[in-house]
Amino acid sequence: MSGKSMSAVTDANFKSEVIDSTIPVLVDFWAEWCGPCKSLTPRIEALGVNYSGKVKIVSMDIDANPNTPSNFGIRSIPTLLMFKNGELSGELVGAHPNATIEDMIKKTLT
Repeated sequence: MSGKSMSAVTDANFKSEVIDSTIPVLVDFWAEWCGPCKSLTPRIEALGVNYSGKVKIVSMDIDANPNTPSNFGIRSIPTLLMFKNGELSGELVGAHPNATIEDMIKKTLT
């Protein structure tokens, strides 16, 4: 997982970890070769601390897990998908500022 401290999800456990989660989940789709992904990781992890217990934040390596990104039409990374009650509730493509990511989280929590 190369230094990422977020929980990693896979094609095999995506449904149980994300879709079936009792709290909203932010999924960070990334790859080892993606520079912007690497710059986004510490910021996502910091938001995870702020929203601990309210939002679960996980990451998915798209190279190791090709099925889930394909199912959600992910064509570029980093991509952040927000899920609430098993439904997609938000999407951000690219390395957005913290405020934009936090706005998506807050909208999901309301």
